[in-house]
Amino acid sequence: MQSTSDFRHAWRGLLRTPGFLVTSVVTLALAIGAVVGMFTVVNTVLLRPLPFPDADRLVVLAGTAPGSDLPERFGLAAEFYVHYKERSQLLDGVFIFGGGTSTLRTDDRVERIPMAFPTNDVYATLGATPQVGRLPVPEDEDRVVVISDSLWTTWFGRDPGVLGKRYFVSGLMREVIGIMPPEFHFPNDDTLLWVPSEVRIAEIRPGNLGAPVVARMKPGVTREQLADELTRLSKELPARFGGPPNYARIIEQHRAVVDPLLDRLVGPATQTSLWVLLGAVSLVLLIACANVANLFLVRAEGRRRDLAVRRAIGASRAQLVRLQMSESFLISLLAGGLAVVLSALTLPLFLRAAPEGIPRLGLAGLDIQTLAAAFVLVVLVALACGAVPAWRASSPDLARLKDGSRGSTGRRSLGRDLLVIGQTALALVLLIGSALLVQSFQRLRNVDPGYDTADIYTFQFAPEQAHLTDGPSWGRLHLDFMDRLRALPGVTAVGVVNNIPLDEGTSTGRFLTDTMDPNSGGALVDQNFTGGDYFRVMGIDLLRGRPFTNDEAVTPNSNIVVSRSAAERLWPNQDPIGQRIRRAAGPVQWFTVVGVVQDVKQDDWREAGEAVAYFPLTGPTADAWAMGSPAYVVKSPRAASLGREVRDLVRQVAPEAPVYREYTMEFLAQRSMVQLSFTMLTLGVVSALAMILGAVGLYGVLSYVVAERTREIGVRMALGATASAVRRMVVSQGARVVLIGTVVGVAVALASTRFLETLLYNVNAVDPVVFVVMSIMMVGIGMLASYVPARRASRVDPIESLRLD
Repeated sequence: MQSTSDFRHAWRGLLRTPGFLVTSVVTLALAIGAVVGMFTVVNTVLLRPLPFPDADRLVVLAGTAPGSDLPERFGLAAEFYVHYKERSQLLDGVFIFGGGTSTLRTDDRVERIPMAFPTNDVYATLGATPQVGRLPVPEDEDRVVVISDSLWTTWFGRDPGVLGKRYFVSGLMREVIGIMPPEFHFPNDDTLLWVPSEVRIAEIRPGNLGAPVVARMKPGVTREQLADELTRLSKELPARFGGPPNYARIIEQHRAVVDPLLDRLVGPATQTSLWVLLGAVSLVLLIACANVANLFLVRAEGRRRDLAVRRAIGASRAQLVRLQMSESFLISLLAGGLAVVLSALTLPLFLRAAPEGIPRLGLAGLDIQTLAAAFVLVVLVALACGAVPAWRASSPDLARLKDGSRGSTGRRSLGRDLLVIGQTALALVLLIGSALLVQSFQRLRNVDPGYDTADIYTFQFAPEQAHLTDGPSWGRLHLDFMDRLRALPGVTAVGVVNNIPLDEGTSTGRFLTDTMDPNSGGALVDQNFTGGDYFRVMGIDLLRGRPFTNDEAVTPNSNIVVSRSAAERLWPNQDPIGQRIRRAAGPVQWFTVVGVVQDVKQDDWREAGEAVAYFPLTGPTADAWAMGSPAYVVKSPRAASLGREVRDLVRQVAPEAPVYREYTMEFLAQRSMVQLSFTMLTLGVVSALAMILGAVGLYGVLSYVVAERTREIGVRMALGATASAVRRMVVSQGARVVLIGTVVGVAVALASTRFLETLLYNVNAVDPVVFVVMSIMMVGIGMLASYVPARRASRVDPIESLRLD
């Protein structure tokens, strides 16, 4: 009953001061809403277990080989999967898979869709079963397909009769045998079907690294134990499978790497971004709590006489604390309710603005777990805002009953100053982090990737025609279609490439030169295939020699073009034109270098230019390789509007072919930076809010100090103090607090900005220029926030101030 009475009295008191009530509720609601919304995303993407039984036992297997020329961490090969599956004592299941887009054709629809090609162990390892139908068995080979619930819904209207029907999937007619449940997504949220891809031991080519392998550990097994066992098992691979000359040396250097599946699906950059943003909004909440706590302190100072009367007539200290905390809890509850509403309204906007490809992001939404976290947060906010003011207000000075003046001692409140120092420090940390990301973004935008992005349209289409059987037949199709594209108004050049930068990665192989020891294993070089005016369209500089001719697209030949880094790696200090290379594994086939081009940044502008060997559309023999659906690149000032005309041309040449991956290169460049830009913009908004709250907090404290010291200021001015001297006194008081907060903020930022390193490009996480400039900005904002109360103080009328009681 007593608590009910306290809340009733507190509510009446708050209604008598609507300005205080609204300001406090709105300030806290904005901050709590931001934390609740960001926690919802982090909980969904990072904290919630994957939708598989005992998901904590699912891991990704990879490798590292210190001292080799391989990447720091690399995918495995088929022989690893086979050996681990047969020999490991610590695994309950393991599978290897590939993925990409390929063609799905039904009776009235054809599209390129995302699909995966796993071994049949995928379902047992993940603990997944179909909602309708069955799973593949070895006897099915690759003639069957399992589809997702999403594909079943959007393509087949949830018709169970789809089971048993055969459709054209990735080059073959395959039978639909099963439909997975709605919650099954692997390896990506947008994967729509799964084609069995069993490993045939007789066809294994050892050393073909790069494939992802996923496993389930037995209960009680640690990742460290599994890594030790797999490292030991890997040493047996050369004896069992053989391999190229340097394979045994790589295996000797090989160490198994075991990572949680969730960590690998999300990726380090996404994890860093989400944790940074959650930390940022949490800092804003602390700043908001400090602001509201300051308001409570000021409110308590204004009620000193009332509290002293209550204490004098017998109210206990506990009763006064309860009364003050009741107000804090009421404000926090109101703010929490408003925050949940704001989160529900703004979370969909945040999700639409977020980068594509973040696993499970579409599942984010307010649920019981989030609401429970919000309630806990409200309680903590109430304690943070009200505990110190309530404790201080519970011991009023009874002498106030004899002297009701506002006081003219000019004593500063240490508690209020500490809160402002904390606000300043936290705001500065966010400003520095935001400035580092802005600087990184600007440097990334100004980097030279080795190619142009302006006025380039790219697309792919996938013909399925009986006469397209080898390299020359495909080459003739592409040359003919490039001629059609050149005839479009405004088109100046057209080319094709197998892997377009910023959209598809290139494969890597080992190559030998004439002078290399065959037992050395050769040098690692990426591979790509081009034709037409690809280098000209992309603005890739030709450094030496010549590009490919149209004849080389349709006539068997053994010519190649290499990048500058590839030339330096393979023939250091030599002229590469006329030099020869061959693949380190497989039949001996020499290729002659006819040109050298500039390096390009294939996957990410943060990376160095890659060493690449470019091959023509037709190889040494007609059936050496065939480029079925390369990416076309079209140079035109109308790049953004060519899509409809291109699709019309495709219908004329290959009406059965879907057109897909339609982009401009400018879009791909923007997409490659969306993770950084999204984090930068979000952190920038949060930092601006923190800065405003910090400035408001300082302004509020100094305004109260001026009001409290009105009599003292009047006496000073009556004794001859000038208006400018009074302004300097007040501004210096604010400046001291801000300077201390800035020093604390710099110290905190030095320790915390290192968490941004995975997001930064060519920027030091403790860049001195950023630290100095942001510190000066913070001090300047503090001085500005101090000036308004200082100006008010300098206008105090000495006579009026001395008349105050």
